[in-house]
Amino acid sequence: MSKYLIVLILLLNLSCVAISQESGRARSFGITPGILTPGSHNAITDVDGVAVGHVTLIEGDSIRTGVTVVLPHQGNVFQQKVPAAVFVGNGFGKAIGFTQIEELGSIETPIALTNTLNAFLVANALVDYTLSIPENKNIRSVNPVVGETNDGWLNDIRGRHVQTQHVLDAIAGAKSGDVEEGNVGAGTGTRCLGFKGGIGTASRVLPKEKGGYTVGVLVQTNFGGILTINGAPVGEALNNHYMADDVPYVVDGSCMMIIATDAPLSARNLKRLAKRSFLAFARVGAFSSNGSGDYSIAFSTHPALRQTYNTAYIEQPSIYVTNDHMSPLFLAVVEATEEAIYNSLFMARDMQGQKGRVMKALPIDRTLEILDKHHARTKR
Repeated sequence: MSKYLIVLILLLNLSCVAISQESGRARSFGITPGILTPGSHNAITDVDGVAVGHVTLIEGDSIRTGVTVVLPHQGNVFQQKVPAAVFVGNGFGKAIGFTQIEELGSIETPIALTNTLNAFLVANALVDYTLSIPENKNIRSVNPVVGETNDGWLNDIRGRHVQTQHVLDAIAGAKSGDVEEGNVGAGTGTRCLGFKGGIGTASRVLPKEKGGYTVGVLVQTNFGGILTINGAPVGEALNNHYMADDVPYVVDGSCMMIIATDAPLSARNLKRLAKRSFLAFARVGAFSSNGSGDYSIAFSTHPALRQTYNTAYIEQPSIYVTNDHMSPLFLAVVEATEEAIYNSLFMARDMQGQKGRVMKALPIDRTLEILDKHHARTKR
């Protein structure tokens, strides 16, 4: 083999390495938080029946937004409601439908995520969608579930560009399997911990002796703090964090955390599960600033727990995981939430938006150097 061919091969290999460093899921860089095993897709869709759909709006120099939907199962969610709970870490947000979830312990529409000023239109679109299903022709009340974060730094949020058809398209396009992450759907214009944020997801599967259940999490990240990855002070080392000297930093924002599980959980224990996601929220360096609306929604897909609309039965026999066996699920949700937030950062790309503003993505090469310095990753 000639020396010129050898040099060419080396250059090509180096090029491939450089490309691989541009973006990728956290796990592909040796960042493996926790001790439990991810599902086959390491996504919320590892919970059987759950589907995710996005519509991403990137138009001109100022529209940077979208909508993301999570379907708890493939059937008519209104007719087969799923047990659910919400937990409010900090209530500076425009969450829609949460009081009925709190009261009745169930969800009856797909869950939608979008930007702050479009939350109300998206809720209306969920009502339109639910009423359009022939089986629902006689219903007179719908509780749409919508979460939001404010993408108004990059996006022309006052333009309210997400329309009804976008929501319907996201629902129609929802699928299981791999989930798009980063600058997509409701994460198109967001920013997180000083860098470009977005959509992220991850999952954990319990060992059979602990129930064998799956917990999946999807996040919409748009919050501030001091970025920490596997315990390493990344934000501090990069001098990009809240209270950093001479660095313009917006700490306010929001985070939505959607949690799915196939474990048969009551609404009470789903709320306990939702609470634990905030332990991961703190692990990554967040502290729920005054202007950060931080919420978790948790639901169970277990078929035995679905509540049939307008049933004639007075009682419904159910099975539940007992309190004494909840701890493995708590661990799973903490690990999956932490990794989902990392994925939202590692999968994001630089984004230029309105008024020429630019939000830079996490500098992966420099981040990996910091992690290695602190022995915070497994080299691959």
